[in-house]
Amino acid sequence: MTVAATSSPDSAVLGTAPADPARAAAHFAARLAFEADVSDVHADLLAGVAGLVVVDTRSEAAWAQGHLPGALHLPTGRIAERAPELIDPSLTVVTYCWGPGCNGATRAALAFARLGYRAKEMLGGFEYWAREGFAYETVQGTEQRPVDDLTAPRSGLACDC
Repeated sequence: MTVAATSSPDSAVLGTAPADPARAAAHFAARLAFEADVSDVHADLLAGVAGLVVVDTRSEAAWAQGHLPGALHLPTGRIAERAPELIDPSLTVVTYCWGPGCNGATRAALAFARLGYRAKEMLGGFEYWAREGFAYETVQGTEQRPVDDLTAPRSGLACDC
């Protein structure tokens, strides 16, 4: 039995009818072209995938507090000035900032795109990197927090989503 998708004024979800499948596929594919999550970035860094550079766009104090291993520190306000001398334009830039409550990584990805770089934003930022239990660097050395089981499986294994 096939059920037709319609809008329903009594439903919070269906109060606006869902998009047709072709439009939905285009929308979700576009989102993936602009975004990556911390688990995928971690997997690529661990595997040594070539062709990307991860950029921490926060202040010096934030960088010192903790940053992704191997990340390049380039605050958003200095991207236009410094990116051409620091980053090969053939690389894909993955930007991150504090977390989902901050749009700094979005502004940084926009700055890179305006310079002609391919750019993606790392969803969740540094907050979710740490909350998922991935190691990070500080001025004191490498640190790692326990996995927050509201963000990732306690086992540390991928969620396979």
